[in-house]
Amino acid sequence: MDKGALTVSCPACQRRIVYSVANPWRPFCSERCRNHDLGAWASEKFRIPTAPGVEDEESSRVDE
Repeated sequence: MDKGALTVSCPACQRRIVYSVANPWRPFCSERCRNHDLGAWASEKFRIPTAPGVEDEESSRVDE
């Protein structure tokens, strides 16, 4: 690795990689890690919590 290069940890496997345009999967180390992360989002393993909004309140009234 180049001493001046920015290195980051792969979000999936924590392997240190050079963050550059030469890596088509950045910030991941490989296509496998990128797809693993995408699958976790798709299966709702990862979620972003939100406060109930107007849409949620309206849909709960319909269900009652």
